[in-house]
Amino acid sequence: MMERRRLVAAAAAATLHAAASRAQARPTLRIARIQGINFLPTYLMQRRRLVEAHAEQLGLSGAQVEWIDFTGGGNATDSMLAGAVDVVNAGPGNMLLLWDRTRGGVKGIVSNSALPATLVSRDPRLKAVTDYGPNDRIAVPTVLVSTQAILLEIAAERAYGADQWRHFNTNAVQLGHGDAYGAMMNPSHEVRSHFASPPFITRELQNVPGAHVVTSSSDILGSPLSTAVMFTTTRFAEQQPVLVKAVAAASAEVIATIRSDPEQAARDYLDTSNDRMVQAELVALLGLPDMVFGVKPEGTLRFAEFLNGSVKNLGRYAASWIAWWPNRPSSRAALT
Repeated sequence: MMERRRLVAAAAAATLHAAASRAQARPTLRIARIQGINFLPTYLMQRRRLVEAHAEQLGLSGAQVEWIDFTGGGNATDSMLAGAVDVVNAGPGNMLLLWDRTRGGVKGIVSNSALPATLVSRDPRLKAVTDYGPNDRIAVPTVLVSTQAILLEIAAERAYGADQWRHFNTNAVQLGHGDAYGAMMNPSHEVRSHFASPPFITRELQNVPGAHVVTSSSDILGSPLSTAVMFTTTRFAEQQPVLVKAVAAASAEVIATIRSDPEQAARDYLDTSNDRMVQAELVALLGLPDMVFGVKPEGTLRFAEFLNGSVKNLGRYAASWIAWWPNRPSSRAALT
């Protein structure tokens, strides 16, 4: 009887060990994203477990996905370099800068959205970018490295010449979109312009006295600009090709449903995120023609060409732009 008990205990222990080993072997994909409706498709992917479903269809069973929210792309990309996340959903500038920082060690997977970025001002003097003087403050999400900050540099280059791309850098002040909206609503605040993203564009134009459009990403680039792209390290793409394909397939599936059923898309986003938007406001936004959700990158080549030219012509650009950039190169000759 004692021997039988020992055999049963040993068999049970072996079964538990095998189950634990299988659980540990289950592939886990950690995806970092930035909060906000630019990244709405990923919240729908999370809600509907689409990455897991596509991984299963591609022959990879039991995949698990962890979604990790960040307030800015810089922290998200740093986490990927540190090995804390596998895929990042952020702006194209973050992807391009990391591509250069890693000497090509980054792979773009798919685009998610190309929503407008619009420079709104409540100052009646400011009708065009050339109206801005040295004391006119412009709120951007992150100075120097955010999509809006780089768009200001491209606008400066177009307005004043290739050697003047930094013209508006001293105008820019770092404020999150919510805080910038609060500043725009305060008539005594020094910030009278905000390079905004949805839904703050429409909120400011509707609620801020005198608010008007100065310029936009489409005006500056001549086309829409992808505002949320998914990318990973080259090493992860080579090691986990099925998971990468599952991310791309899930993105394509969910994006196809946003236009066809915006009400459900809005419900899924609000149920999954911490966003306190009113559902009717979000549904109305999703119906606007410039709210582009798609897997095709938009305007990123123009973005890359600008970064390439700026760095190549100004060797100290990296030192003045990104303080955390180790072993920074003097140029980005191969960005495009």
